[in-house]
Parts: sequence; C-alpha cells; structure tokens
Amino acid sequence: MTTVAEPTAQEAASRGRDAAAGAVRHLYVHLPFCAHRCGYCDFVTVVGQEGLQSRYVDALVRELEVEGGVLADDVDTVFLGGGTPTLTPPEMLARLLTELPQAREVTVEANPETVTPAVAESLRMHGVNRVSLGAQTFDPQLLRVLERSATPQDVRRSVSVLRGAGFDNVSLDLLYGIPGQTPEDLDRDLDEALALEPEHLSCYELEPKPGTRFTHAYGAELARQGEAMEGYFERVVDRLTGAGYRWYETANFCLRPERAAGRRLRARHNLGYWQARDYLGLGIGAVSTVGAERRRNLPSIARYVSALAAGEQPPREIEELDALTRQRERLLLGLRLDEPVALAGAEEAIDESALARLVAGGLVTRSASRRGDAIRLTERGRFLGGAVTAELIAW
Repeated sequence: MTTVAEPTAQEAASRGRDAAAGAVRHLYVHLPFCAHRCGYCDFVTVVGQEGLQSRYVDALVRELEVEGGVLADDVDTVFLGGGTPTLTPPEMLARLLTELPQAREVTVEANPETVTPAVAESLRMHGVNRVSLGAQTFDPQLLRVLERSATPQDVRRSVSVLRGAGFDNVSLDLLYGIPGQTPEDLDRDLDEALALEPEHLSCYELEPKPGTRFTHAYGAELARQGEAMEGYFERVVDRLTGAGYRWYETANFCLRPERAAGRRLRARHNLGYWQARDYLGLGIGAVSTVGAERRRNLPSIARYVSALAAGEQPPREIEELDALTRQRERLLLGLRLDEPVALAGAEEAIDESALARLVAGGLVTRSASRRGDAIRLTERGRFLGGAVTAELIAW
C-alpha cells in the first residue's frame, strides 16, 4: 500500500461521512479473463487461467460485502468490464449478477463471438439492460491486424441475437487509426455500424501504449496514421451527427431522443466518471474514488483471490486527493462533454487569463446565470480537445 498524501482532518472526516451515508451510486466490476491478449491492449487482463474463474467470482462477491457499505440504496449504474465478461461461464456470471445491486443501468461488455442466444437470455434474465459490443472494425484484414478473433458476421449476428433477447440499448465500439486503414475503410466501418442501428457508438482513436508488441510491429505505420488522425476524427463526427446521433462526449455518440422514442441514451455509467462523481470499483486493477480517497487494486489475480479468501482487503494503492486535484479533474473530465461545466467550486483550478484568450479565440464559451458562470468547449475547441483543456487548467 502506498499513500501519496496525508488527508487533512477535515478531508478525512468528510470522506468518512460520505462512506457512512452510502453516497456512491456507480459500481464497476472488473472481469479480466480473455481468450487472447490483443497486441495493442494495456488493460488488466488474464489469459489461460480459466481454473481461477470461480474463485475470482467468489472474491468479487466478498469484496462487495466488505466495501459495499459506501453504495447508496438506489444505485444508478453497474458496469461489468474487462477483459471479456461474457467469457465467464454463464452460471458464474449469473451468480455474480444476482449478488450485485439492482440499478437503473446495468451494462456488460461483450466480444461478439461470445454472444450466444443462451448468454443473451441469461443477461436479460439477470437484470442487464445494456450491452457494449467490441466490434472495433468490420474489415477482416484490419481485424487480423488487431488480433481480434471475431468476424464482421459475428458482429452482425451478435446484434441480432441481442435484439432477439429483447435488448433495446446496444452500444458498438469502433477504432480508427488502425495500421493499414484508409479513409474509405473508415467510411465502410461507419456504414456497417449504422446499418445495425445501435443506440450508442463509441469511436476511439487507436492509441497503443509504448512498449506493447503492437508498437514494435507497426511503429512506422502508427506514426503515419497519427498524422491523419484529426481528419479521421472529423469524419466520424460529421458522419454520425448527420445520421441523427448526439456527439455528447469526445468519443461517444447516442441516438437523439427524437430518433429514440424520447429515450435519453447517453451512457449513464460513463457520465458518472465524466461528471467526476464517486464510484466503487471491484476486482483486480479496479479503481475507486470515494470522497478524498482514490484506490487502485493491484493487478495480481493470485494475491487478490488469496487476500479475500482470508477475509482481508485486496492489496491496493491508495492516493489521497486534495480539493484542488478534484477541482482540476472535474474540469478535465467535464469539458469532454457537450454541456456547460459550472465554475462554482472550481475557481482555483481555472487559469483566468488563459480562459479569456480561449474565449476570444473561439475555442471556449462562457455563460452566466443565477447559478453562476459555466464554460464549455466550442465545436472547434472540442476537435482540439485535450490541448484546449490543458491550457485552461491552473497548474
């Protein structure tokens, strides 16, 4: 365990009140098991240890028993991510879902090749109402580059299976900037995705981390793609907004209410992150933020399972967050959204001179109301994204 900074007495008392009150409304559960670790992936995943799955689910349930007191009675969202959650045997996944609290939005990530009618029916039966499918691309050659085992037909089939099981909130993940991908390839991916009529799309720039085997294999091509990335980004936004999707977060799009029978289809769980709300994370590598404390469970599955089997907390790192850090995070995350971010309570984190320059340059708007000033990025500012936000923050 490492501690980055000691909390003040006031911060410690505040954190204790939050935890005691059961104020946390967002729960993340990490299921790390994968059939194969893709070369570009830097998530906490486990390959070839299927024999640990049952013990790992037991450990997740125990961690929820130990830490679940911070959760509110009315949990807003539960998100099962990975890894490949749907690689977990159906009976184990069903047991885990039964133990988790009910929530307004319950999302499970899935790889298309793992979605069978039985899996889809079980998810629906156990309270899941949203599925996020890792399509990535519909081009067979690019899927091979990404080391993905699913085929384009698997993606189409899995969406059909989910619809048949009654799912009316399906999200597709797409990647752009894949080595060998052309603008025309991206257009075809968007055509294919839109033909499936998903309620939500997440479109991410491929950013393999330094040191992964992917960067060693495709370094030169990744550098070339990097130069074209801004054009790809604008292409994605133009195409999806033109098809009736709201560009509500830097990389995320949802059907507008008028296209979705009035439903509001933003990902509520991820909104919790972007709005800097507290959340509880379970499992190896999972992060929790509660009050002035952030903790990260260490990635060792053996140590995690052993500790919880012995009635101990899992090994983790703890970081104490001061008020200024939380203010900065609220701005950094909130400005990814298409809605204003209130400045009240974040005044210390704003560089006012930089804000004035960015407003004059047409990259940020500032509005006033009875509730106080608020800012948001203009469309041009959103395309520049992190560079604009970084300039706004007082470091």
